[in-house]
Amino acid sequence: MHQMQTYVEFRSDRFPACDREEYQTSFGVWGKRLADFLRDSLRAEGFETEDPYAEDWGWNVPIVNDKFRLWVGCSNYKEYPDGFCCYIEPHTAFVRRFFRKVDTRERITELQRALDKVLAETAGITAKRWWTHEEFVNQER
Repeated sequence: MHQMQTYVEFRSDRFPACDREEYQTSFGVWGKRLADFLRDSLRAEGFETEDPYAEDWGWNVPIVNDKFRLWVGCSNYKEYPDGFCCYIEPHTAFVRRFFRKVDTRERITELQRALDKVLAETAGITAKRWWTHEEFVNQER
């Protein structure tokens, strides 16, 4: 089965930490400016988004979707001083909802393409690299 590329890393100086942002996430974690940018950019690409909210790992950008819960997580990527990582959840081809198997591939592919387009067309974003979930979590560091 083909695995979807749902993780993207890139580098940019466009999304510095907000003042006192670590009080909403965890120390050394930021991404609010990136989350706000993604909310607005994905709306321009035809996705209905809700306002981002903080988690300890970064920021969640909820995507309105009737068939299953869908969102983009984003935060700084500590591999690089100007690094960021975004990922689409779910990252699997199928999810269970109300005892039914729901195919996620079409909607996730649409979101991945829109996210890729936004990142590719935005000045100041470089070194973009997509990964599958398995590649990302099992990469050699």
